[in-house]
Amino acid sequence: MKKAYFIGICGAGMSAVANLLKSKGWQISGSDEGFYPPVSAYLTELGIPCVPYYSENNIPKDTDMIVIGRNAKLTPEDNKEVKAAFESGITVKSFPEVLSELTKETENMIIVGSYAKSTCTALAAWCLERALKDPSYFIGAVPKTPDSSSRLGKGRYFVLEGDEYPASNWDTSSKFLYYNPKHVLLTSLVHDHVNVFKTLESYLEPFSKLVKMIPREGKLIACVDGENVREFIDKNFPGAVTYGLKNSADWTAQDIQYGAQTFFNLVHNGKKIVSLKTGLLGKHNIENIIGVSALLLSENAVTTEELASGVETFQTLARRLDLKSEKTTLKIYEGFGSSFTKARAAIEAIKLHYPDKRLIIIFEPHTFSWRNSDYISQYDNVFEGADKVFIYKPPLQGAATHNQLTLGDIVNRVKKSGTKVTGFEDVKEGLKLIQNEWKADDAILILTSGDLDGLVELIPKSAEKQFPAIN
Repeated sequence: MKKAYFIGICGAGMSAVANLLKSKGWQISGSDEGFYPPVSAYLTELGIPCVPYYSENNIPKDTDMIVIGRNAKLTPEDNKEVKAAFESGITVKSFPEVLSELTKETENMIIVGSYAKSTCTALAAWCLERALKDPSYFIGAVPKTPDSSSRLGKGRYFVLEGDEYPASNWDTSSKFLYYNPKHVLLTSLVHDHVNVFKTLESYLEPFSKLVKMIPREGKLIACVDGENVREFIDKNFPGAVTYGLKNSADWTAQDIQYGAQTFFNLVHNGKKIVSLKTGLLGKHNIENIIGVSALLLSENAVTTEELASGVETFQTLARRLDLKSEKTTLKIYEGFGSSFTKARAAIEAIKLHYPDKRLIIIFEPHTFSWRNSDYISQYDNVFEGADKVFIYKPPLQGAATHNQLTLGDIVNRVKKSGTKVTGFEDVKEGLKLIQNEWKADDAILILTSGDLDGLVELIPKSAEKQFPAIN
């Protein structure tokens, strides 16, 4: 049995690839410092051991391959374990390089864009799985449907979440360029990862390379509602299949009825194709469903009946507007708030479905995009619609690589917009402030791509005690 060791195994992508190699018969182990749910629970469930610290003594002597994540801490200069890996003589790879080998013989559907990648990938994989197509898939988050973030099936399709971020700390090529694309679903092109892609042009460059890799018989399915997409496909792939809600597109939705269950008609070139039902929140998720439907139906990968069944039974991913507890009267959701667009989509979804409730937001400026003073203007309207915002201190990791904002900088900027905002630097202090503010029938939205130093789990537990649901 071959053995692989993962440094930084708790990354969503790293853990998913670890599972794929495990399915191929490899023996997997690894290490990480940020060992917290949902990935920690996922690794435990898979039976993959993880050392919760880095050390040059962690790497097993009989390891056949070492896979190293992209985290800023994982460089030979800053991490003794990574340094030992490169000096060991053992083959070292990034996880995109591993995926490149695993996707050579399949028909690959790559889901890319600045947002909605995880949800669309999981939905496409679930629809194919429900339709008994036995797909392979790689999802950069922890889904509920399907029940794993990755799987090696025996069917023809491999659905992959494709990230434009560099493949590793020693390779600036975008991850998705390794994935042997046959078809690409492009959800969005909002300038993102500003610490890596300094300009919009540099951000679009890897996407241009990707779509030029699509073979003649392959398809590009693109959402034309977002900025930059229409111009991009006109320049790079004029024959793209388009979808959206706002603008003229090949695939769209009509007669949308929002509620606990949302109903709408899927329409192609003005003709109704099928009626769909979903429990997902927000207009952005209707858009996501249209895109996945266009991808699968254009390829005849599923029937309309199979699509409808998949959409109806699909459940949102962890941290993608998932309800955190049913044991409290408060409606507490967590959104993946790694960018302005994702934060706005989550806020608008909560306001759409709970228009009569007060909205309280707990926010952590975790990514570089939120912490860089060059982009402070996004705080001018990001929290529009919120009745109260609590902001946790920005993390210090990587602070020296850009113009880092302080908590005070962020709070003062938000105040100028007229939003009621309070900053806090201690988890216990923050929890008390929140407990003193919320009321029994409020809607709570947690926005972070981190874990708020444990506050993500403490908030629903506290709400269950303070405002228990009455059965």
